[in-house]
Amino acid sequence: MSGQESSTFSGEIRYLAHEEARPGQLEMIHDCLNALHSGGHHLAAAPTGIGKTAAALAAAVDAARFANGPRTIFFLTSRQSQHKIVIDTVRRINARRPPQEKVRLVDMVGQASMCVQPFAKESPPLFSLLCNQARSSRSCKPYLTQAPGLRQRILSDPLHVEELVQMAQTHSEHGVPTLTCPWKAAREAVSSADIFVGDYNHLFVDAVREASLNAMEVDLSDLIVIVDEAHNLPDRIRMGMERRFTPTVVRNAVIDLEEYTERMIESAASLGTDGLVLQSSLASWALDVMKVCRGRMADLFRDLLNEPAEFEERRVNVERLRNIFLASCDEVEGKVGQQQLQAEQIHAVESPGEGLDRLKILRDVLLDVEIKVDADEENPNIDIDAHRIGHLLEDMLRFGETTALVYVHDAKGKEGRITSHLLDPGLVSGPVLKKCAGSILMSGTLYPPKMYADLLGIGQQKTTSRQYESPFASQRRPIIVAKDVTTRYQDRTYENTQRIRNHIQALCDSSPGHVAVFTPSYSMLNEYIGEGQFRGVVVRMEDRTWSKQDVDQLLDVLEDAKQAGRQILLAGVFGGRLSEGIDYHNGILDAVACIGIPNPPPSIHQKALRTYIEGRFGRANAWRYASTQPAINAILQAMGRPIRSIADRALVLLLDKRNTDRTYIECFPKDIRMNTTTEPETTKSFARRFFSRVHRQSEGSS
Repeated sequence: MSGQESSTFSGEIRYLAHEEARPGQLEMIHDCLNALHSGGHHLAAAPTGIGKTAAALAAAVDAARFANGPRTIFFLTSRQSQHKIVIDTVRRINARRPPQEKVRLVDMVGQASMCVQPFAKESPPLFSLLCNQARSSRSCKPYLTQAPGLRQRILSDPLHVEELVQMAQTHSEHGVPTLTCPWKAAREAVSSADIFVGDYNHLFVDAVREASLNAMEVDLSDLIVIVDEAHNLPDRIRMGMERRFTPTVVRNAVIDLEEYTERMIESAASLGTDGLVLQSSLASWALDVMKVCRGRMADLFRDLLNEPAEFEERRVNVERLRNIFLASCDEVEGKVGQQQLQAEQIHAVESPGEGLDRLKILRDVLLDVEIKVDADEENPNIDIDAHRIGHLLEDMLRFGETTALVYVHDAKGKEGRITSHLLDPGLVSGPVLKKCAGSILMSGTLYPPKMYADLLGIGQQKTTSRQYESPFASQRRPIIVAKDVTTRYQDRTYENTQRIRNHIQALCDSSPGHVAVFTPSYSMLNEYIGEGQFRGVVVRMEDRTWSKQDVDQLLDVLEDAKQAGRQILLAGVFGGRLSEGIDYHNGILDAVACIGIPNPPPSIHQKALRTYIEGRFGRANAWRYASTQPAINAILQAMGRPIRSIADRALVLLLDKRNTDRTYIECFPKDIRMNTTTEPETTKSFARRFFSRVHRQSEGSS
């Protein structure tokens, strides 16, 4: 019997974590099942409270169990805090199923975070170096230790990654204490698991995907992919593809290459194998090319400083950069003697054609410099400058013939810098998602779903999407827009700032508990919130340097303050640690204020992005896809922070009159209803009426 027959038509939901489906949850499960049975993709704009994690897992497990071939579910998240929700959901599923139907799950984070060695706390570059040295020299005993009992324990009952790391340090095999590598044990268990929980990078960074899937013994075509908080994926891919270099980076790459070449020549002289001789010759050739390139790049950076600027930036054509590398190859190969011999060996490796094959060889040598680091961890970009130039060449070769790759120069730092931007994340995600066995992309702010299908390169064929209604009645989450304030640059006056502060003070005065406020940037956070601006509350401001541990501790601080009757004004930025991916459970927040609209600042990159989107998806979508919709989605994410369960209630205050302008209001979901306020006293009255009438369901009647 097919999965479609067993679930879609019968209505039975075998793997739901709850006794009964919530409003909207049943519809989402069936939509996901229909997409997965056809090998397609479903984009779910699923608001908080619908139980989207449980819905996606119920559909994916059912589809995997009834598939014609092997299936492994890859549940990918952008934040470690989301892992716990998945593991807890699977535990609830297992509690409702007979033992033979239990779901097996493997939870993994970055290699350093799972390491049991003392050097785990070193910086990422140093950790990568030490870990690879220890493994290649076979001196890492935990990595070498075989612990089949631990692997069985991983599969017998879902473990949080912290539990696995602790267990790996106390585990015994046949009564003998056996310290083993939890990262290795987890990775080896994936091939026998139903679900793998990990970071986006496991699929959407090429080197990590190839290394991970190979080691896990799973094939991309056998994967059912769930992307959680999928609204983050386009920008996550774009940021992961950013490369930045300066003349110093080029100089350091030459130094890295010199050390590598010396070692290769010594190895070739002592061992004399044909492979090492060729490798050392290629390294010598690459070193000479990079020495020439270093001078040409220094000239480029000096020239750029004298060229006209737009937004204090300059666009650098791909051809201009590529020609520097090609001209450097030509200059080196034009020499006689040993260099001519090396050139002949290079041509013997691969015919140069238009010259790009030489760039491929140069790329490969640069990426091989020092240790060939395994790209298994969540951040594969280690701090070796030869690798930076290698990745620069890799992107140039891969995307340089398209209009999707843009290089921007600015004068920041002592020498200036050039940054590359990939405008089209779909060039990375599209091929991956199209090859997998099916996918579910979900978020509370995956709106509009068609935009994300476009941006992620999925296309319309075998793709479905749906925006699910919020289970929260509008009276439990009213929204008010302050029509007397804005953060539009030309209207930023002292009086405007004071009105914004007065609205926030009115909200704090009328709210029984904690209030969160979010701004578009850290500079605006200081400008509008600052210290000592508000009466009767303790202000806790987000810091750029905060870690996951800092955020976890903050939740405890909020809970303790609530118990003690103290009110906190929690202040953060849109897209920061406090506005996304954090679970303010148990009604810990009573209200949220959103200051301004987080439009991206004008830049060459932003201008190029709009032009690219217009050419690809039409003029009508250029501004919406590039600017206005991402900005409103960031506001929607912040608005959703106080509402984490169906029992919650909260008041939302939008502090910018532009939210009701046509440009922006059409970017909000259709079921959003907005009230207006024109002065702080009106805000205070509205808030007092709301909190006197509407309570959390555990507090009283609603």
